Amino acid sequence: MMPGAKSPLAIAVHGGAGTLDPALMTPDKEAAYRAALGRAVRSGHQVLLAGGSSLDAVEAAVRVLEDSPLFNAGRGSVFNAQGLHEMDAAVMRGSDLGTGAVAGVQNVKNPVSLARRVMERSGHVLLSGRGAFEFAHQQRVELEDDAYFFDQLRHDQWQEVRGTAAVRLDHSEGEKKFGTVGAVALDAHGNLAAATSTGGMTNKRWGRIGDSPVPGAGTYANNATCAVSCTGNGEAFLRAVAAHDVHALMAYKGLSLQEAVRTVVHEKLPPLDGEGGLIAVDRQGHLVLDFNCTGMYRASINAQGVEQAAIFR
Repeated sequence: MMPGAKSPLAIAVHGGAGTLDPALMTPDKEAAYRAALGRAVRSGHQVLLAGGSSLDAVEAAVRVLEDSPLFNAGRGSVFNAQGLHEMDAAVMRGSDLGTGAVAGVQNVKNPVSLARRVMERSGHVLLSGRGAFEFAHQQRVELEDDAYFFDQLRHDQWQEVRGTAAVRLDHSEGEKKFGTVGAVALDAHGNLAAATSTGGMTNKRWGRIGDSPVPGAGTYANNATCAVSCTGNGEAFLRAVAAHDVHALMAYKGLSLQEAVRTVVHEKLPPLDGEGGLIAVDRQGHLVLDFNCTGMYRASINAQGVEQAAIFR
């Protein structure tokens, strides 16, 4: 970028992906999802328009999604085997590969903001469980009691599998849906950032952690190439190191963002049962939102300022 030149602005958000049945999507439900995604992407875009950083933008966007009970993150997080909410989140800054993440945290209103505190104030990258909660308390991040996170639909889903070894990847009746939320952005200074947040799997045991808080698996940003946030079957995305693989295909093979995303989503993930998708933005402001299942909740505002929101193809 030439000195004094401004980079194009671009941002995208996702609210999960999976085997979504259009027949189960009522007009009211679709309108609610689209409205929430629109609020999130516009919230982040306003940060960019005001000259804010891409990191500020993705945090702002993800906080909106965490505050909505429609998505499996923050307030809408699913129940684990003990009937509790264990949440994971990560942020990554492309300028210096600064990264912060939390796993298995409880009662934190906005895990994405705690992840950012980890990056900026802890000297570490990933904190988990009780230690992450102690850090949250020390940092005075906003906490909520269990009642804040209670959602009847999520509770009913947990009751169906409670006391069994079954885990559920879905959080809509009759659908298999991965409810992670995330955002990627490019700011006026040419810096990329990504953020991801999730409540994980219904009825998960043993402190299970998916790809969302793991740098390179579910979340990655590098100014040399792209920023990526994933949603899907976390175990497969972990094994594929999916987010970093998009970067690697661009950095080492010279692929475009679109081709790198296509390769990961449609060639590398399916053999690993890697159903899901990802959102990504490169340093030119190109956005790619791709998935290998029937739908992905997504919205974007491109370099021309055009806003789009969609669920199905």
